[in-house]
Amino acid sequence: MARSIILDCDPGHDDAVAIILALGNPAIDLLGITTIGGNQTLAKVTRNAQSMLAVCGRDDVPIHAGCVRPLVRDLTVAPGIHGESGLDGVELPEPTVPVQDTHAVDFIIDTVMSREPGTVTLVPTGPLTNIAMAARKEPRIVERVREVVLMGGGYHTGNWSAVAEFNIIVDPEAAHIVINEPWPLTMVGLDLTHQALVTADVEERIRAIGSNCAEVVLGLMGFFRQAYRDNQGFDDPPVHDPCTVAYLIDPQVMTTRKVPLDVELRGELTLGMTVADFRVPPPEDCTTQVAVDLDRERFWDLVVDAIAAVSRPGNQDADRITTTEGATR
Repeated sequence: MARSIILDCDPGHDDAVAIILALGNPAIDLLGITTIGGNQTLAKVTRNAQSMLAVCGRDDVPIHAGCVRPLVRDLTVAPGIHGESGLDGVELPEPTVPVQDTHAVDFIIDTVMSREPGTVTLVPTGPLTNIAMAARKEPRIVERVREVVLMGGGYHTGNWSAVAEFNIIVDPEAAHIVINEPWPLTMVGLDLTHQALVTADVEERIRAIGSNCAEVVLGLMGFFRQAYRDNQGFDDPPVHDPCTVAYLIDPQVMTTRKVPLDVELRGELTLGMTVADFRVPPPEDCTTQVAVDLDRERFWDLVVDAIAAVSRPGNQDADRITTTEGATR
C-alpha cells in the first residue's frame, strides 16, 4: 500500500524536488501540502508550492498555509540560498490550485484524527512550527501518527551556525517540542543530505528526460549550484528535502541509527544544535533515529524516475520555462 503523507514544507529549491518525488512515485499517497515560513515568507513559499503542482500537472492535492512565524522568535529567511522568490532560477507557471481556507495546523490535526491510527506520516522539510502547534493543540495526534520523518539538524554538522541547521535554528522551540514527543521520529540531517549532491552526471540524466518538469528542475538546480558555491563553498548543491520522501519510498536508500535526540535552547554558541547521544546501547524507550549513510545511486534513480513520471504527455509543454538569465528553455 502507498504510504500516506502530509508534506509540511517551505519551497525552496530542494522542497520543490521533494514535491516532485512525492507526486511521481506510486509508493507515496500525498494527502496534502502544508506550508510554513522558512526559506522565504509564508506567502512566497505557499505560492511556490502552488506553482510546483502546476509544473507537475496536478490539481488534486490540497494546499494549506500555516504559521507565518516561529513560536517565540522573528522569522529568519534564506534569500542568499533560495533567492527573493524562494525559487529563483526559473519563471514558474501561474498557480492552478487554490490555497484552502483551513489552516495547516488544523488540516494536520483533522487528517490524523479522521484516519485510522498509524496510517498518516508527517514529513516536515522546513521549520517545525506547524508540527509543534498541531501536537500542542491536539496531543492525541502523537499516538496516532505513524511516524515523523523530518529534514533538519545534523549530529555533526551545521550550516546556519557552526552547530545548527537552518530548519532547527529558525524555530528551535518548535523543534524541541517535536523531537521530544514520543512518536517514532527519523531525523534526516545534514550529515546525510550533504551526500545527495546534484553532480554533472545527475543533471545529464535529468536533461535526457526532455520534459518541461525536467527543465524546471535544471533551472532551479542551476541557481542552487551558484548559491551554494557563493554561500557554502559547495561545488555541487545538496538536495536535502527529497531524502525524507526517498526514505519512505525505499528505506534501503539510507542507513539509520537509533539514538536519543534533543535540541539546545539556551547555549550562547549552540542554540538550535541537535544533540545526538551515540553512547550505546540506546535506552529501550528511545523513539528517535538519525540517518547516516545514503545510497547515492539508489536515491537518484528514485528522483529521476519521479521527474520522468510527472512528465507525462499533455504536461510536457504546458508552460514554457524562462531562466533568470532570460533564455527560454
